[in-house]
Amino acid sequence: MPSLFDPLPLRSVTLAHRLIVSPMCQYSSEHGFSNDWHLVHLGSRAVGGAALVFTEAAAVTPEGRISPHDLGIWQDAHVEGLARIVRFIHDQGAVAGIQLAHAGRKGSTARPWEGGRGLGVDRRAGSPGTTDHEGWEVIGPTAAPFSETLRVPRALRLDETATIVNAFREAARRARNAGFDVVEIHAAHGYLLHQFMSPLVNTRTDAYGGSYDNRVRLCLEVVEAVRRVWPDELPMFVRISASDWKSGGWDIEQSVELAKRLQVRGVDLVDCSSGGAVPDAVVPLTPGYQVPFAARIRRDARILTGAVGLITDARQADAIVRNEDADCVLIARQLLRDPYWAMHAALEVGHPMPWPSQYLRAAPPGTTRRGQSASEFYPTAPRLRSGDRGVSAAADEGAARAKT
Repeated sequence: MPSLFDPLPLRSVTLAHRLIVSPMCQYSSEHGFSNDWHLVHLGSRAVGGAALVFTEAAAVTPEGRISPHDLGIWQDAHVEGLARIVRFIHDQGAVAGIQLAHAGRKGSTARPWEGGRGLGVDRRAGSPGTTDHEGWEVIGPTAAPFSETLRVPRALRLDETATIVNAFREAARRARNAGFDVVEIHAAHGYLLHQFMSPLVNTRTDAYGGSYDNRVRLCLEVVEAVRRVWPDELPMFVRISASDWKSGGWDIEQSVELAKRLQVRGVDLVDCSSGGAVPDAVVPLTPGYQVPFAARIRRDARILTGAVGLITDARQADAIVRNEDADCVLIARQLLRDPYWAMHAALEVGHPMPWPSQYLRAAPPGTTRRGQSASEFYPTAPRLRSGDRGVSAAADEGAARAKT
């Protein structure tokens, strides 16, 4: 039975343990470029002992941003800055991951601390502003907006779906050029791929709407396209909202079926979040409220899962893995409060991890020096052969109302 601080093998990559930095929007970019904020934000969590550090959602097109300040990966010029961050993460012995996303109808908004309203919400669909800060045209499965405070989208044309798929594919290519080890497709929180999956949002009557097969079509096409360019020896995750938390919406049964289809297409782990599709969902925000989704998908789809959402206690996180409810935990807000929470959590559960050499004089007695790779942390960690999938050999946080 694994514990939180046992290694997690994923194809040719072995995580030193199972505590992961969840993608968290920072709204601190200009024109999609990473900067010193991203280096320090992500780098400090790597210094703090996280096994895998994910960037925030990186937009695959400029129109796919949530706000004008979202991280981007829609042009080759973005690669250099991201590569700088990846190198620093690797230097701390951690694994670097990136989440690829398209906001769909939830795009073109102000930053949360600037009110979060739609930019140019008074403009009709198809009428962008003249600058990013005046908003841009957003797209969705239909022309229905998320709420009255966000822009009215334009319904994506049938012939435009290939453009979306290609944008994800090219973003994955750039991600690999930047040196990332893990790629995650964002199909949750009411963003574009989730919009197509949810029957509460997608009322189309063509090949991308109506039936279950049609509603998941765009997500699966994106996954297939990314897997074709993402190296076979490297893992791929998909984040889903396992429930819309509203009658008639996307639910756990549909999530289990999707997970099965994702696995045969080369997905290694399903990151199990929830909510975000509609503004009137009633979400039971209690500690670990999304863990049962990860447990159910892990058991019924026989695929690795990650648990996320109001996981703030080390023993709580350890119990999730020990009870085989999930194979790893993704931590968000607790790591905003404490970038070194991984090291502190390890001590709390009696499994101290190596510390950076620069910090050893402040470490507990007996602490070892951190190596330069995850294999130096745990040199005997097992590894999966390229292409191996399934449940492991040993067997957000956050506001679901908006999900950013």
